[in-house]
This record gives sequence, structure tokens and C-alpha cells, in this order.
Amino acid sequence: MSALLPVNCWDDILPAYRNTPVADLLACHNLRTPHRSHDRAELLIGMCMDNRIMLRIPDNYVYILRAGGANLQRIEFKVSYAVAVGGIRTICLIGHDQCGMAGLRARRDVFVNGLVENGGWERREAERHFDQFSPVFEIRDPAEFVFSEAQRLRERYPCVMVAPLFYQVGEGLLYQITEGGGC
Repeated sequence: MSALLPVNCWDDILPAYRNTPVADLLACHNLRTPHRSHDRAELLIGMCMDNRIMLRIPDNYVYILRAGGANLQRIEFKVSYAVAVGGIRTICLIGHDQCGMAGLRARRDVFVNGLVENGGWERREAERHFDQFSPVFEIRDPAEFVFSEAQRLRERYPCVMVAPLFYQVGEGLLYQITEGGGC
């Protein structure tokens, strides 16, 4: 089980993240600390595609990949590109509460009806589409998923720092995710 740790002051930032782009992101977003200017990206952020997640970040500071549930498995080549060509050495994965990819199967009818009504799909094709892809994209718990995805990416990119973070939609704040007790 993972724990969410707030960042209300500089000392709340975990020691492993201090003096890194992770700390800069947390300070800029949560603490509204002014940020220096950047000539190139120093950070890759992988986050959910949810439109309610808005980060305070300076220009030219990050590459951002958005995918449902912050699941980068199907777009990992883009991560590799940012590391290989962009020189990225730090990744923040950001999950959030109220994620639509959590409990996706329970919204099958809404999904299918939406494709039929909004996308012009035939019902049977929309049902097949959902049934084929929902198991690939559904996550159980957003914080636990981001934590495990961070562990997977650390193994894949051993020279890259990967920090799991969590965005609370109602507050608009980022939390650090650590292994430990309840949230």
C-alpha cells in the first residue's frame, strides 16, 4: 500500500528529490516558488489525459506525455525518445483521484453508448472495441498504479530518476507517493 505525502513547505519534499527537477516541479506547482528560465526540457511528465489536471510549470521545462491513467506502457517509445534524444534524466509520473481508468469496466455501457451517439459507431463494434481494449487500460487504484509504473520504469531506465506523484483534483495540489501505510 502506498502513502500520499503533502508538500506544504520546502522541508516536506522528500530528501531523495531535493535539488532535482522533481523538487523544482513540486516547489513551482504547490509552493508557487518562482522558477528560473530554461533553454531546454529537464523533466518528462507522464500524466493522465484528464482535462482537470492543470500544472503550474515554466516554459521550456518539461516534455509532457498524457495517457489514460498515466499508463505509459503503450507509448514507451516516446519516453525513450525523451531520454535518448532529449537527454532527460528525471521522470515524474502523475496519477490523480477520480480517474476514469479506475473501475473502467463498470462504465462499459456509458462508453459504448458514447461511441454510438458521439462517434457514429455501430453498437456491436463499440462493444468489441471496449471489450478488446479496456483490460489493457483499466487500473484499480490510481496511486498504486503510478507507484508500480514508476518501479517498472526505474528498471527499464536505471540511470533515470522516476518519481511517482499524485494530483488531488479538488485541491489542485501534487502529493508524493511513498511505499508505506495508508493514505
